[in-house]
Amino acid sequence: QVHLVESGGGSVQAGGSLRLSCAASGRTFTAYAMGWFRRAPGKEREFVAAVRWRDAITYYPDSVKGRFTISRDTARNTVYLQMTGLKPDDTAVYYCGTVLRLPTTPLSLSRTYDYWGQGTQVTVSS
Repeated sequence: QVHLVESGGGSVQAGGSLRLSCAASGRTFTAYAMGWFRRAPGKEREFVAAVRWRDAITYYPDSVKGRFTISRDTARNTVYLQMTGLKPDDTAVYYCGTVLRLPTTPLSLSRTYDYWGQGTQVTVSS
């Protein structure tokens, strides 16, 4: 069993920045990758970023590329999402997830992930 806890959400004006954190605990934590998704009201869960645990290779959709940066600290079992140039469209609940073993589906799909955190709200006002 893996437990994920997100933190760092909040309210910010457009153009501002936030950094989200997601700490993993439970058993001897190892992962293939960790990722961030978000869900805005009335919309489906959307891929935001992912990082491979071993070599820190990162993945982003075009909607956040150049504005968001995902990173991981293997010593702390923590993944971060640095968000800059925030827009009102970035308003959503942000979730982190973990993939424990080499997956057969892309990291951009939520069904690839084995465990999820409870989510943290990010609100961007114009």
